Amino acid sequence: MAAENSKQFWKRSAKLPGSIQPVYGAQHPPLDPRLTKNFIKERSKVNSVPLKNKKASSFHEFARNTSDAWDIGDDEEEDFSSPPLQTLNSKVALATAAQVLENHSKLRVKPERSQSTTSDVPANHKVIKSSSDAQLSRNSSDTCLRNPLHKQQSLPLRPIIPLVARISDQNASGAPPMTVREKTRLEKFRQLLSSHNTDLDELRKWSWPGVPREVRPVTWRLLSGYLPANTERRKLTLQRKREEYFGFIEQYYDSRNEEHHQDTYRQIHIDIPRTNPLIPLFQQPLVQEIFERILFIWAIRHPASGYVQGINDLVTPFFVVFLSEYVEEDVENFDVTNLSQDMLRSIEADSFWCMSKLLDGIQDNYTFAQPGIQKKVKALEELVSRIDEQVHSHFRRYEVEYLQFAFRWMNNLLMRELPLRCTIRLWDTYQSEPEGFSHFHLYVCAAFLIKWRKEILDEEDFQGLLMLLQNLPTIHWGNEEIGLLLAEAYRLKYMFADAPNHYRR
Repeated sequence: MAAENSKQFWKRSAKLPGSIQPVYGAQHPPLDPRLTKNFIKERSKVNSVPLKNKKASSFHEFARNTSDAWDIGDDEEEDFSSPPLQTLNSKVALATAAQVLENHSKLRVKPERSQSTTSDVPANHKVIKSSSDAQLSRNSSDTCLRNPLHKQQSLPLRPIIPLVARISDQNASGAPPMTVREKTRLEKFRQLLSSHNTDLDELRKWSWPGVPREVRPVTWRLLSGYLPANTERRKLTLQRKREEYFGFIEQYYDSRNEEHHQDTYRQIHIDIPRTNPLIPLFQQPLVQEIFERILFIWAIRHPASGYVQGINDLVTPFFVVFLSEYVEEDVENFDVTNLSQDMLRSIEADSFWCMSKLLDGIQDNYTFAQPGIQKKVKALEELVSRIDEQVHSHFRRYEVEYLQFAFRWMNNLLMRELPLRCTIRLWDTYQSEPEGFSHFHLYVCAAFLIKWRKEILDEEDFQGLLMLLQNLPTIHWGNEEIGLLLAEAYRLKYMFADAPNHYRR
């Protein structure tokens, strides 16, 4: 009988010291104090036998081994004068309360101490690379100070990973910067690039799994068709194309203030600060002026489409890659005013021409009504319906249209869904694939969508699905995740690209 009374006591006394409380972030509502009092009244009816000191000591032992903290207002809501609590030994109850409060006061100090310790580490070891990282660290510290009662120490300790993400193409897992295999690949690239006539097919083959950072600028110029394969012609070609670009600047850039170009320039001027706003490099006035010139000149020379929102994102990978040719340190924080005028002019002209080569292959994405994007989104819908009927049916059930999330995937080439370092790695492969930006991108989008099938199927309403698809958690992705994504995309292309009967219903 005593054992049964003890069990019922623990079930019904849900708000006594040491009892399990719902933690922050739990998927259920907080306890209602009125229900707690009802439980106490019900307990007084069921457990009419007074508890002995032995039971009280067992309660004391249980409370001592319980690390849960009280809510601040618990002692105000609880009526300690009620008959059910009189059955407990008052000295033991007070001792237990003091024990819990003492333990809790220690927990309040630990988060502050741990925060001060972790905040010192980045300063000594240069872990934080950008001002945004420091801001994240301060916000995290402030949160701990404002909410000392949350069980911060119960969460696994994890180093702060900057949300803006390093532009460096290292793996997110922190792999060594150069392995034996990577050194071998780098040597192979240097051999290919230094040969009298670079074998572009062989260069594409080696570039598909990723291009080493040291040779990426010249490799991208070759793969985009900007540079000739013959080494003797490259220097003269670069000189001529760079002079040609700055000839366009002298000829057209002053017309940005003319009435028929004002709308185009105004839209570019608005969009530039929105380009990667969390990366300090792109918030520098000099960099923004370079982007404005590149985009305005491109728009003037391509009147069929003109400037369309989203094209501004396509400049950034080229700019970062060509900047890295002159910068050994982290690019995201580099002050471009430290470069010479000739270096900046070379970076600007090369970014313009390579972006132009890219857009030549997907210009129907940006002409009136953007028919290229609409065709690609429709093709994505048909492809997903073939490779994962369950996901496709889930979208139909909750009336989610592919255009509502995949338009941005096609318009910005997944640049809004992935960290910039992942985009650069992705473009290594796109430039190695025939029609990589226009055709292979479709299969990458399909593989990217199916990657999140579990999360998609877990969402059971329209709003939840759109929120997920527009905010996919890729901020910690690195080369490994992109490699797996590209492998799956290649498998889908191999299965469906040359099999139209399988592609359509």
